[in-house]
Amino acid sequence: QDGSYIWGPDFCSLRYGVALIMHFSNFTLITQRVSLSIAIIAMVNGSQQLGPENASTEGPLTDPLGDPSTSIKELNSRASVYQWSPETQGVIFSSISYGLILTLVPSGYLAGIFSAKHMLGAGLLISSLLTLFTPLAADCGVILVIAVRTVQGMAQGMAWTGQFTIWAKWAPPLERSKLTSIAGSGAAFGSFIILCVGGLISQALGWPFIFYIFGSTGCVCCVLWFTVIYDDPMRHPCISAREKEHITSSLAQQSSSARRSVPIKAMVRCLPLWAIFTGFFSHFWLCTIIITYLPTYISSVLHVNIRDSGVLSSLPFVAASSCTILGGQMADFLLSRNLLSLITVRKLFSSLGLLLPSLCAVALPFVASSHITTIILLILIPGTSNLCDSGFIINTLDVAPRYASFLMGISRGFGLTAGIISSTTTGFLISQVGHVIAPLRVAGIVSGTENTHCALRDGLV
Repeated sequence: QDGSYIWGPDFCSLRYGVALIMHFSNFTLITQRVSLSIAIIAMVNGSQQLGPENASTEGPLTDPLGDPSTSIKELNSRASVYQWSPETQGVIFSSISYGLILTLVPSGYLAGIFSAKHMLGAGLLISSLLTLFTPLAADCGVILVIAVRTVQGMAQGMAWTGQFTIWAKWAPPLERSKLTSIAGSGAAFGSFIILCVGGLISQALGWPFIFYIFGSTGCVCCVLWFTVIYDDPMRHPCISAREKEHITSSLAQQSSSARRSVPIKAMVRCLPLWAIFTGFFSHFWLCTIIITYLPTYISSVLHVNIRDSGVLSSLPFVAASSCTILGGQMADFLLSRNLLSLITVRKLFSSLGLLLPSLCAVALPFVASSHITTIILLILIPGTSNLCDSGFIINTLDVAPRYASFLMGISRGFGLTAGIISSTTTGFLISQVGHVIAPLRVAGIVSGTENTHCALRDGLV
C-alpha cells in the first residue's frame, strides 16, 4: 500500500470532521466546568460588603436589563457576592468530580452496548442546561450549588467516557494519536478561552453572564453533535466510499465480536491497565489543581485584578492545546515511519507528560518572587502535561479497543478520585497557610512520584 492510501483523504475527510466536532464538545465541557473557577473570584470578592452566608449584596429585585438607563457598572455591581470560606469553595470545586466519578464506569460500559452518540449528546445537553441554572442556584444557597455541580458532573461523565467507543470504530490505528489529540485539545483550548475572557465578561457584564454565555454555547454544540456524529462510519450518510474502505481495512485485524461480558478478572491481573490507572491518578492530581486554582494563584501571588488574572491564567493553555496536537502528530509520525515501537512511543510520551510538569510544579514556589519565571513555569506545566494524551491516555485503544470506553471510565475514575482529594486538600491547605504555593509543591511531588510507578514500569503497553 502506498503512503497516500495509508493516510487516506486526511484532514478533509469525515473522520477529521468528527474530531473537530468532538473538539468543540470537549471545549464546551471544560468551559462549563472551569466557569466557576473564574466566577468565584467575583462571587466571594472580599472587598465587597458581605452579608450572611449565601446572602448577596444586591438591592431589591428589579429588571435592570429592561431599564435602558442601567449602566454596565450598575448591572455588574448588583451581582451577588457570597461568604464562602476556602473550605466551602474546595467542596464546591470538588463536587463536580463526585458527580463525574458516579457515572464514568456505568456510562463507559453502556456506551459500548448502546448508542454512544445519544449518551454523549444527552450528557452535553444536561451539563449546558445546568450551567445556565448555576447563578440562580447560587442565590438559593450553597447546598443547591453543590447539588447542581454534582449532577452536572454526572452529565459530563456521560459525555467524556463514551468518546473512545466512537474512536474504536472511526480511528485507524496509525491515526489514533492524531485524531484523539485533535479532539482532546478542545479541553485545553476551552481552558484558554474561559480563562482569557471569563474575567473580561465578569468585569463588563457581571459573573452570572459567564455561565449564561458558555451554557448557551453548549446548547449550540448539541445541535452540531446530533447532526454530524454517528456511532459507526458504516451508517454515516455523508462518508465517501474511499474513506469507508480505508477505515474498515485498517481496522480489519481488530476484533469485532459482541461486547456483552467484561473480563473483569483478566483486567484486574493486567499490569498495563494498572500502569494506565496510576498515570491517570497522578496526571489528574496536578491538572485539577492547576485548572481550579490557577486564577487564584495568579491573583494572590502576582497581585493582579480579575481581568488580568484571567488573561494570564489562559496563557498556559495555549501551550497545552498546541502540545496536545503536536504530540499526537509526532507520535503517529514515529509509528508510521517505524522509528519507534508502539510501546516505546507510549512510554516516551507518558514519561515526558508526567515528569516535566512535576519538575515545574516543584520549582514554582522557589521562583515566586520572579513574575516572569513564574509565568514561564505556569505555561510549561499544562503544556508538557498534555503530552500524556499520546501516552497512557490513549493506551486503552491499544490494549483493548472493544472495552475502550469502559476502561476509560475506570481510568478517569482513578483520575477524578485524585481530583477530589486534591481539590479538598488544597482548600484545607489554603485555609491553614493562607496561600496556594504549598498545594502546588505537594501536587508536583505527588505527580512526579507516581511517574516512577507508571510511565517507566514494564507493564505499560
